[in-house]
Amino acid sequence: MRLHHEITGPEDAPVVLLGSSLGTTHAMWAPQLDVLAERFRVVAFDHRGHGESEAPPGPYSIEDLGGDVVDLLNELLVEKASYVGISLGGAVGLWLAENAPDRFHRFALFCPPAYPAGGQQMWIDRAAQVRAEGTQAIVEPTLARWFLPEYVEAHPAEVETIRQQLLNTSDEGYAACCEALGSMDLRDKLADITAPVLLATADSDTSIPPETVIPLAAQIPCAHLEVLDHAAHLVTYSHPDRTSPLLLTHLT
Repeated sequence: MRLHHEITGPEDAPVVLLGSSLGTTHAMWAPQLDVLAERFRVVAFDHRGHGESEAPPGPYSIEDLGGDVVDLLNELLVEKASYVGISLGGAVGLWLAENAPDRFHRFALFCPPAYPAGGQQMWIDRAAQVRAEGTQAIVEPTLARWFLPEYVEAHPAEVETIRQQLLNTSDEGYAACCEALGSMDLRDKLADITAPVLLATADSDTSIPPETVIPLAAQIPCAHLEVLDHAAHLVTYSHPDRTSPLLLTHLT
């Protein structure tokens, strides 16, 4: 399973991988790209079933998605990197921190789910809906969770960009990643994580509520917690002025 990816930044700089949210592509990291590429070799990739990566039949598991990232490191001949992820990308980051610790320096995880807080059935139902009706069936409620109303009003072009990414996501790829999120539980091995981890949550996130993220910081030995106020789920995209400085501080 080869992941589509785009690389920017100096060839001899430390490598940073960027893992995006469910239903988006590597392009959602555009607000961070220029800032990070000044200091790092940035590899922004599409999860399987997303963007220009292949969409094999599901269901997928979190092990599949994490293994794809390790394979990407091997393809690029990168021995060790740092990892930034949000939402689905954050869950993949937790799996990598637990299961491939020798391949990563540190992690910055925004709004990461460690388990299906809404219950597995919610994800099963969403996967079935998307397979039956397409991603257009979930676009508007998703955007309502991802952005505060005032952001939607002030930034219609930016919201439209994400809407199109959701609409263009493979129905099977989206559904199969829903099944991966619904079947995972990463809490048992959090105490084994040895890398420094930045955990960030948004106070108005209804997709991955803060109360499901904040306890993770007490379980991960080298975790630093940030709670971002007046922000919703897709906080790296909507608030780069606040999230990019956090990334630079943590990664350097």
